[in-house]
Amino acid sequence: MEAEPPKLSTYLGFDFSTQQVKALVIADDLKVLQEAAVHFDSELPEFRTQGGVIQGANGEVTSPVVMWIKALDLVLDKLRVAGTDFSTVAALSGSGQQHGSVWWKRGTREVLTNLDPQKFLHHQLNSSLFSRPNAPVWMDVSTTIQCQMLEEKLGGAQRLADISGSRAYERFTGNQIARTHSTNPDIYGNTEHISLVSSFACSLMLGDYAPIDLSDGSGMNLLDINTKDWHEDCLKACGVGLRSLLGSPVPSNTVVGKVSNFYVERYGFSAECNVVAFTGDNPSSLAAMRLDRGDVALSLGTSDTLFLSTSRPTPGLEGHVFVSPIDPDLYMGMLCFSNGSLTREGVRDKCAEGSWDIFSELLESTPRGNFGNMGGSVGSMGGSVGSMGGSVGSMEKCRVLATGGASRNKALLQIAADVFQAPVYTMNVSNSAALGGAYRAKHAFRGGAYEDVIPCPTYTLATEPAADASKIYGQMLDRLDMFEQKLLAESGAT
Repeated sequence: MEAEPPKLSTYLGFDFSTQQVKALVIADDLKVLQEAAVHFDSELPEFRTQGGVIQGANGEVTSPVVMWIKALDLVLDKLRVAGTDFSTVAALSGSGQQHGSVWWKRGTREVLTNLDPQKFLHHQLNSSLFSRPNAPVWMDVSTTIQCQMLEEKLGGAQRLADISGSRAYERFTGNQIARTHSTNPDIYGNTEHISLVSSFACSLMLGDYAPIDLSDGSGMNLLDINTKDWHEDCLKACGVGLRSLLGSPVPSNTVVGKVSNFYVERYGFSAECNVVAFTGDNPSSLAAMRLDRGDVALSLGTSDTLFLSTSRPTPGLEGHVFVSPIDPDLYMGMLCFSNGSLTREGVRDKCAEGSWDIFSELLESTPRGNFGNMGGSVGSMGGSVGSMGGSVGSMEKCRVLATGGASRNKALLQIAADVFQAPVYTMNVSNSAALGGAYRAKHAFRGGAYEDVIPCPTYTLATEPAADASKIYGQMLDRLDMFEQKLLAESGAT
């Protein structure tokens, strides 16, 4: 009888995003084999979320932790129905929405490390095991006082940015922790471990508390991006005994252990399947897009996000600098403009009869530079890249890689090319954060340089900058910088 050929390795990537949990499996040649998703609002209506979250009082925005756990149960079942052979998965990783936090109650680790494969995950890890059953997420804006206190204790906004990569932001986890420590000491005292959404998701697959990775940990106002460790003054400013609650951070390419026996028995995973540290959704998207030196990724989705890879971080009072999710010796610069798509839709409805075609015609008929009038996130991003260590427009072979729904709009991409003074390429990246998780899983399993293990995907040239773009937009960006500096001076930012 002829022996069966050996099974080829596959890699599994997750994304625990704001509105759904997504998962996909890729082959060794990076081809996507299976995909599945669970949408919170429509498929888990019992949690009564809108857009995956619950709006509370005083700016609080949370998501039910057990909703995420139940979604994992469902998405794994969907993958199995889709034909996934979990025994071939050599390694897995993933991502989570940035800045959310999960608060594990004292005694929960005992349950997590002894899961029963005969029962659903969400039946065992129920809401009673979390000191905060509803987790604060990135939309929460209830920590203004804590942000002010943190900047004051650390010597000002710029000093905090120099340490942690960002000035104090209300959504950042350190400030969320500080508010709980101050206003709910009983909750804080009854907490055994604090995870980010990414390390929480990793913990579910590991069957134990997973460490926070350096890249997602950079979005907490707690990590020193220079020493790659928690900054003691930041920890002391936000809570008592916080180092022990967080554990030690690890590089994003760390294999943190083998998959929990729960998944071996219940789904047929190999007991040798590696679990690689999960990271934030934006860093994971950077990993999926495989940026080369000089590249800038421009994601035009619900929010407009720009990110780049750099070896020369220069944190400022706007934007963020994270440790790279690919190489702990590199950094990721990011700018985020919330709800950019909603702003464009508002302009479309008000000025273009609700039509994207008319919207594009109006953009194309407007003289380059819009008579010197400035507005919109694309222009602001172009003026701020240098503050993160980037140098778009001044490097040979510089590219802007555009993704997201609005990247289909040629007129908008032409503005991006002119503002950044660089050609714009597009790529149809589906589920980029989950894909980045699968890519990072393969990289950690195979070892070597990331660019050797994960070849650069194919991008399509969409448009190039106009001949006069440098002259027109260079002057406008100088004016924008002047306005920003004036506003910062008037606000008293230090």
